[in-house]
Amino acid sequence: MKSADKIRNLAIIAHIDHGKTTLIDAIFRAAHVFRENARVEERVMDHNELERERGITIRAKHCTVKWDGYLINIIDTPGHADFSGEVERVLSMVDAVLLVVDANEGPMPQTRYVLMRALRLGLKAIVVINKVDRPHADPLWALNKTFDLFIELGATDTQADFAAVFGSGLDGWFVHDIEGDERRRMDPLFEAIVKHVPAPRGDREAPFRMQVSTLAWSDYFGQIGCGRVLQGKHRLGEPLVRTTTRWLLPEGVRTDNTEWEVTGTHEGVSTHLWVTRGLEREEVKEIGAGDVVWIAGPEAISIGDTISAPGIESPAMPPLEIGEPTVSMFVMVNSGPLAGQEGTAVTMRQIRERLERESRVNVSLRVEEVGRADRIKILGRGELHLSILIEEMRREGMELCVTRPEVITTKAPDGTVLEPMEDLIIHIPEDFQGVVLDKVSRRKGELAGMHNTGTGLVRLDFKIPTRGLIGYRNDFLTDTRGLGIMSSRCVGYGPWCGEVVTRSSGSMISMDTGPATSYALENLQLRGTLFVGPMAKMYAGMIVGEHSRPDDLTCNPTKRKKLGNYRSSTKEIFEARKTPRALTLETAIDWIAPDELVEVTPQSIRVRKAILDEEGRRKAMRASTAANR
Repeated sequence: MKSADKIRNLAIIAHIDHGKTTLIDAIFRAAHVFRENARVEERVMDHNELERERGITIRAKHCTVKWDGYLINIIDTPGHADFSGEVERVLSMVDAVLLVVDANEGPMPQTRYVLMRALRLGLKAIVVINKVDRPHADPLWALNKTFDLFIELGATDTQADFAAVFGSGLDGWFVHDIEGDERRRMDPLFEAIVKHVPAPRGDREAPFRMQVSTLAWSDYFGQIGCGRVLQGKHRLGEPLVRTTTRWLLPEGVRTDNTEWEVTGTHEGVSTHLWVTRGLEREEVKEIGAGDVVWIAGPEAISIGDTISAPGIESPAMPPLEIGEPTVSMFVMVNSGPLAGQEGTAVTMRQIRERLERESRVNVSLRVEEVGRADRIKILGRGELHLSILIEEMRREGMELCVTRPEVITTKAPDGTVLEPMEDLIIHIPEDFQGVVLDKVSRRKGELAGMHNTGTGLVRLDFKIPTRGLIGYRNDFLTDTRGLGIMSSRCVGYGPWCGEVVTRSSGSMISMDTGPATSYALENLQLRGTLFVGPMAKMYAGMIVGEHSRPDDLTCNPTKRKKLGNYRSSTKEIFEARKTPRALTLETAIDWIAPDELVEVTPQSIRVRKAILDEEGRRKAMRASTAANR
């Protein structure tokens, strides 16, 4: 075991795309984690296929590097607000944070959120001003804005007196002085870590105690818990006690950290112990205070559990704070006519088992029964959080249907309905600010600030209900021709803002089953935007495209042209047609109306009406109208 004074535990936190994972690549190269001749991919920490495709970090990950005799445990955290639950729990494992800030953008919404969490835990930060070599970068402006953010969030004098380094994670250099130092090494960053990150506290001679902050699952080992050893030492096979706790009041109502209780104690032994070396877990026989470890053996380990030696007085730690879900959706069996043709037609029992496995390690996800045999409800931190889970299930070969996300409301003590509210920051070229202001205001967004960067870009700050953002990202990209950047974070709850009109167009719905024809689609494209191309499989109730008018349009995309002997049977293939709009899982979930579903298979993303039969839809509409009178 390494001496505790030679260990440094830290997390890298930042807004999305400010360069956390690329910075870790540079740290690996500088610390010689890999052989000189080893082939190492970029963003090596993002080993998940979805993470590589999307260029984002979804799961918090651990790694360890050695530098000048020090063992540095680093946790790479997600930058997207939907995965902030991953950030909240791992901060309890570290003694300081590296706060990465883009020298061009400065602090952004997720920067505020993760820094607030770190400051509340009493952690110090090292500010890393990254991407200083980019055009229009202003490192000193970004540093000053970051200092302002520290003060605004109530940092103590010690926390506000932070160390800072400047550089480029992509090019692999950092300096203490942006004006005078030579730009060629990573050593200034390592020096700052060793000097300003405190060594882990904890008496190695005291009874063993640790708190579980991360979960993993293995079919061979069972539930695996990860956390930092707070005190003492533990040898493999020695007896342990697992203590579970819970908060007595929800977050936002609690006045201090004393409002919790012990809910159970369970005895067991450790069967496997691991520490992280580089990117790999290494099995060990003994662990001690300051180590970040993985442990298997105790049954039903969950987030926030305290694992300790038997006989220790008051072993339990306060539960970890995990933010409440803000959106929900229903997951159902694929009941469409094409079920089982492009993947595995799973039962509700199989879907339930898959979601329960996910909830063991995804602490921000909740799964609820709704008293119906054909659906189950999942709750998460945002649209992206839930859509990533559905995409993972899809890539496992499963077929299913999902509904449009809905916000989760709550009630104030006086009975007022409250809904999730978000801070929205938008960077757009000046030419598009009019249409963006109009669209966001229609969705109940209130302009809180406007700043012209002097580079042709405008920054707009809004406060908007989460409902207003559902379905807006696609419109935003269209309105700004792909040149706009938007980011948001949930900031709590506010009074219900009234009805939000998120879609002003209807659907074009197929009335027949069969392959779509060029002849039919050529005529339908005059009525709206198509989602399908020629020869696409169609069935009654499936949505062909977006109608240009507010009402739904029933149509026949399988209709064929009657051909005489004077006309070539292949001529219609060459007739002019627009390219259909390709639907991804996220765009489909954003687009559908409350009475529509997204059909997800390994090969296709389709949208359809929840009730496929046209007469059945009419009856449901009449019943709904009568109930609302």
